[in-house]
Amino acid sequence: MNDAPTSAAPSLPGTSIHKITWTALILITLYVCYFSHLGALGLIGPDEPRYAWIARDMAESGDWVTPRLYGKPWFEKPALYYWGAALSFKLFGVNETTARLPSAIAALLATLALAWLALRLAGWELARWLLLLLPGSIGMIGFSHAAAPDMPFAAMLTLAMVCAAVALDLVPIAALNEHASTLAQIENPTPSVFEVLNETAETLRPDATTANTAPAPRSNAIRYASLFLFGFFLGAAVLAKGPAAVILAAGAMILWVAATGRWRGVLRLFHPVAIGAFLLSSLPWYILCARRNPDFFHVFIIEHNINRYLTAEFQHLQPFWYYLPITIVALLPWVCWLAWFAFSESRAPLNELQRAQILFMAAWGFFPLLFFSLSKSKLPGYILPAIPPLLFLISLAAVRAMKSRRDFARYAVGSAGLLWLVSGAWVYFSKTGLAGSLVFLYLLVAVLGGVAIISLAVLRHVRAGLLSSVIVLLVLLTFIYVAVGRLDPQLSARASAAQIGTQRAAMTYSFKLQRAWQYQLDFYLHREIPEWSPAVSGAALLVTNQKNLAELKNQAEIIDVIPSVSPNALILEVRTRALTSDIAGGRQVR
Repeated sequence: MNDAPTSAAPSLPGTSIHKITWTALILITLYVCYFSHLGALGLIGPDEPRYAWIARDMAESGDWVTPRLYGKPWFEKPALYYWGAALSFKLFGVNETTARLPSAIAALLATLALAWLALRLAGWELARWLLLLLPGSIGMIGFSHAAAPDMPFAAMLTLAMVCAAVALDLVPIAALNEHASTLAQIENPTPSVFEVLNETAETLRPDATTANTAPAPRSNAIRYASLFLFGFFLGAAVLAKGPAAVILAAGAMILWVAATGRWRGVLRLFHPVAIGAFLLSSLPWYILCARRNPDFFHVFIIEHNINRYLTAEFQHLQPFWYYLPITIVALLPWVCWLAWFAFSESRAPLNELQRAQILFMAAWGFFPLLFFSLSKSKLPGYILPAIPPLLFLISLAAVRAMKSRRDFARYAVGSAGLLWLVSGAWVYFSKTGLAGSLVFLYLLVAVLGGVAIISLAVLRHVRAGLLSSVIVLLVLLTFIYVAVGRLDPQLSARASAAQIGTQRAAMTYSFKLQRAWQYQLDFYLHREIPEWSPAVSGAALLVTNQKNLAELKNQAEIIDVIPSVSPNALILEVRTRALTSDIAGGRQVR
């Protein structure tokens, strides 16, 4: 731990073949985890089709200020995701891929920003492992494939916090060019991550004769740029999901100050440059939307922010500990490394700068969990902003573990192999409706990959085991994408809407359809599908499900049953039973 880094080392990691291999693996990981098969599944749940509808309405109407659902203002979320999806629709057409593209791009931006921070703090080793582990986590994969504001919000907040780290002097920017070779020493297995950080930090520490010297002009320029970008991206996060962005950033800073005592540094974030950039990026849309819609602030701030947090009005009640299992799942298959970090790195000797850096990431990752655990309304996506900093700590733990001979590193690698074995068993015994070569290939890769990874862990080949875990993840993830595409008729109304077609959309009704499928049909048929009732005259095309069929038969005459590709939807042609009056008896008969 205390050995000094050697002075002779290459400025870039490894040989040319080594670099090409790493670059290829990173690019494949980013593509497979973030961009592959974005349209394999139709829009699912009630939220995706609503957000996509609003974005399509913006693209078609040209009104980029007021979000509208079915022609009426909809103020559940601000405009950033809608703008991204609307622009994507205009450039590439309206489909599931373009609806989810803003989330995939946002995930990529967050990953690159955090990798840049890793590079500046500890060099290539940490940066390249983060580029594999962060995209390969369940939380980042899932939300990068969702047409929703969650990933844009988490990404903008990540960019803001990375800029805050620079503004707080947690990143030794001024010495980076001069000491590039020192940073590259992370490739040497003898010195640790913290030793490299320490040597770099020492070059920045002023001595007694220069303590009162003004910072160099270049350092000032970097600091002002970081303050501007911090304010700008924090404002963009407010545009993505609202004032929660400010609360999460401020809460993380408060925890960090409480742990480090660096309150003077935090005051720097209130610099006029940061405040001006924040107002520049966030305020124009809020002002324009409020001027056009007098009820905007009441609906958005009071109902969808304050009431959502403090009351059970939106019926997303969950226990206080809800986000503990959610976070564990989101960090799979690398979550065991977080335990390594907590129990090993927390006892490592750190200087003041190193301690401040680690506590910054920990506060950033912990506060969203605490804040949303206290909320009366809980949804899985709320804690997505905590995933990037926690994966940063996981990546750092993995880098440190590869230089250690402690048994926990082997257990962490072996846990990933065990996870693949468990996933193979689940696929084999679960009733997914899938069969044949796809399931066989999944089982083959999961079992052989799991056994190989566990064997490497037992043999103490931690690096090879972790790389194998990433490769197995990419292969299994590709199978999952294909499988999800085959299950699309069960999970989305896309196939049913295609059966109905635009020609018959005008005569289509729904009957007690579940909420998610109702919104999906609305989006795909490009109209709000009304609820059928006996008051509807003449023949109509009706979408319902099996459990409502008996009730429907009492109210309507079924003319035809259209064979549906979806087991969750019945497409019927119906006609209201004729009502005739028995004048003599004063009765109505069917």
